[in-house]
Amino acid sequence: MIIQTTPHCSMPEMEQILQEINKLGYKPARVETQYGSYIVCVGTAEFDIRLLGNLSGVRDIHMVRDQSKLVSRQWKVKSSEISLGPDMVISRNDLTLAMGPCSIENEEQVEDMVAFLKSQGVRLMRGGVFKPRSSPYSFRGLGLEGLKMFYNKCNEAGIFVVTEVMQVSQVAEMYDYVDVFQVGTRNAQNFNLLDELGKVDKPVLLKRGMSSTLDELLASAEYIFSNGNEKIILCERGVRTFERAYRNTLDLNAIPYLKEKSHLPVFSDPSHGIGLRAFVETMSLASLMAGADGLIMEIHRQPERAMSDGQQSLNFDEARRCIRKIRETVKFRKELALLEDL
Repeated sequence: MIIQTTPHCSMPEMEQILQEINKLGYKPARVETQYGSYIVCVGTAEFDIRLLGNLSGVRDIHMVRDQSKLVSRQWKVKSSEISLGPDMVISRNDLTLAMGPCSIENEEQVEDMVAFLKSQGVRLMRGGVFKPRSSPYSFRGLGLEGLKMFYNKCNEAGIFVVTEVMQVSQVAEMYDYVDVFQVGTRNAQNFNLLDELGKVDKPVLLKRGMSSTLDELLASAEYIFSNGNEKIILCERGVRTFERAYRNTLDLNAIPYLKEKSHLPVFSDPSHGIGLRAFVETMSLASLMAGADGLIMEIHRQPERAMSDGQQSLNFDEARRCIRKIRETVKFRKELALLEDL
C-alpha cells in the first residue's frame, strides 16, 4: 500500500496517520522525493480503506501488491517523464538516443564525437571516465579531470552527459559534471551506491545486473526511489547465459515486461547486449519494436583503435546509417500505434 500525503501535511497529522497504520498491523516507511511525500506500508491485513482515506493529511491511497511498490505501475498509471532541460525530455512519446565511446580517451576524441552527435541531432553523449574492467591491466579511464573536460566540451555544445559512477565517494565529486548518473551491471545491486544516488536530484540510468532477474532490477530501482529520487531509467543490457557465440543475451522480453510492470522509462543497450558490431544495428531496431523508450549505444571513429569495447562499437558511417534506420523505425512504430487506436 502507498499513501500519498498532502503537500502541507503537518506533524500532528503525520503522527496520526502513522499511528493508524500501525494499528492495522502494517509497517510504515516515510519517503520524501522531489515530487511528493509518500508512506509505503507493508502488510497483509484486510481493512476498510476509509479508515485511512478520511484522515486529515491523506491525499490518496493506492493498493499495490507488487514487491517493489514505488516503481510499480499499479499506483502510477501515467508513465514517468524525466526532464534534462527545457528542450530535452525523456518520455514514451519520443525516442532518446545516448551515443558515444565506451571510454573517454582524450580531448580531441570528445570534440570529434560532439561534432558528430550534433550533426546527427543526438543530444545525450555517453562515455566512461571510471571504467570497471575485467582485467586490472586494461585502461580504466581518465578519472575526475577527464570528466570535467568531457562535461565542459559537451556543455558548450548543448549536449548532455551520461557517465558511470562506481562508488559512493564518487557521487558528490561527480555531481557538478554529470547530467545522468549511470549504474553499470556490476553495481546493479550495490545497495550503498543506490541509496546514495537516491539522495541526489539527477537522473539515474540503472542497468540490469548481468545475472539479475527483472524483479531484482525493479528492487534496485526501488532503493533509489525510496531514498528520494524519482528520476530513474531502467536499462536492459543483456544477461549472461550459457551461449558463447556473442557477449551477452539481450533479453528483448524484458522491455515490454518492464513497461507493463513499471511507470519508469525503459532503455536498451544493444552494444553490450550482443557485443558484436555487425549485429548492433539489428538489435537496436529489434529493441525499438519491442517498445524501448531509448537506446544507449557505443560508437567510435576508429573502433579498431578504441581503448575499450572496440569490437562492439559502431564507426561513424555505421552509426550514421543506424541513426537513419532508427528514426525510420520510430516513425513506423508511431504509425502502428495509430492503427491500433482505430
